[in-house]
Amino acid sequence: MLTPWKSTARSRELLLILVGRNLKIRYKNSALGFFWTLLGPLLLILIYALFLRVLRFPIRLPVLVTGIIVWQFHAMCLGDSLHAIVGNANLVKKTALPRIVFPAAMVTANLVNFLLSFAVLCIYLAIVRADFGAVYWLPVIVLSQAALCLGVSLIVSCANVFFRDTEHILSVVLLGWFFLTPVIYPISLVVEAFPRWVHVLFFLNPMTGIVTAYRGVLLSAGSGGVPFLGLSFGVAWLFLAGGLAVFQSFQARFSDEL
Repeated sequence: MLTPWKSTARSRELLLILVGRNLKIRYKNSALGFFWTLLGPLLLILIYALFLRVLRFPIRLPVLVTGIIVWQFHAMCLGDSLHAIVGNANLVKKTALPRIVFPAAMVTANLVNFLLSFAVLCIYLAIVRADFGAVYWLPVIVLSQAALCLGVSLIVSCANVFFRDTEHILSVVLLGWFFLTPVIYPISLVVEAFPRWVHVLFFLNPMTGIVTAYRGVLLSAGSGGVPFLGLSFGVAWLFLAGGLAVFQSFQARFSDEL
């Protein structure tokens, strides 16, 4: 299990180069360039403020925006993971690089984008006088979400090498995953509407605990799910272990399939 990490550590310069390349590609030919990372969350807040005012949806704007920005990090990692290996076919086939650096660089680049968006979110929450909670847990939450994103991205990037319909399957999976995660509704709706055994099933979705934890430390919201947060975080790290195992098992065959 330590082998991929040792390979990645030895290739850290390459990893940084790939991260920089991924960040540049995202905003290539854009007039505002990297500024979109900061402008995007601001526009998102304005759009959902109008959305809530018109539809009177039963969720507060800070709670909704926090969930959306956290989910975007997850969704962007999975979407980009489709091309982490396939999109670097020339490098994968011609060099003896540790292949894990490609999905790792992709997740790291998205993490940078997320942290910048997260900074904008925190400024907004401070302006609206949000009731910040135990913010010292934020590094643990961010690291756990990054672990989940990397684990799932390793599986998706590997699957797309052998099965090119993965992209279409992933779009359906992401849609279902989105609605099974309390992004556009508060976790209290689930806690109040279903018995305790259903709560356990709900928190087996690692994003449920991660979104709930972010809201807990930023807004002191979603405390109803606290007893099950450990379950979600444990599943997140299991995804990382599983992703590493799958990737290690199949990466030797990448060159033959690309």
